[in-house]
Amino acid sequence: MRQAASFNNQLLIAMPGMADPNFSTTVTLVCEHNADGALGIIINRPLTLNLGGLFKQLDLKHADAAIAAAPILDGGPVATERGFVLHSPCDDFEHSVRVSPDIQMTLSRDVLDAIASGHGPDKSIVALGYAGWDAGQLEAEMLANTWLSVPASPELVFDVPFEHRWRSAANVLGIDIGNLSPDAGHA
Repeated sequence: MRQAASFNNQLLIAMPGMADPNFSTTVTLVCEHNADGALGIIINRPLTLNLGGLFKQLDLKHADAAIAAAPILDGGPVATERGFVLHSPCDDFEHSVRVSPDIQMTLSRDVLDAIASGHGPDKSIVALGYAGWDAGQLEAEMLANTWLSVPASPELVFDVPFEHRWRSAANVLGIDIGNLSPDAGHA
């Protein structure tokens, strides 16, 4: 039996016809994908919340106004009260998952403590919630042309402005996503 391809460390680019408003024009980093399903973080939907508000809520003193002004992202519609931090490699945190050699996801508060104090990873984004797929669901969505997929890069995850990530991710494939039809099909 052939094993299904893993979408770990892939960016899922919502096709123009995406009907679900939770995912319309999104780019989602797949952090884990296995036989049980997949977990991803949307990386291009900033909320009106910023890190300074989160630091205040957690009673953390912050070292830098620029860090405090950074937006928190809407990571997806599942468990919207849970925080996820995507960041450049750093081995100092309790509950981290290696997404790639260049990107980690940490679920423990210690990463927020480090970010607030100015001693965090070189690059990071904080998201509330995640996108989740049951076993076989992501594979079915890929076959239905719901998503385009490209390998993730630290530049797309951390550096490209949020409002440009959807088009920039599709540009990796040489596609101007704005020119694609919202109607999917198979030839």
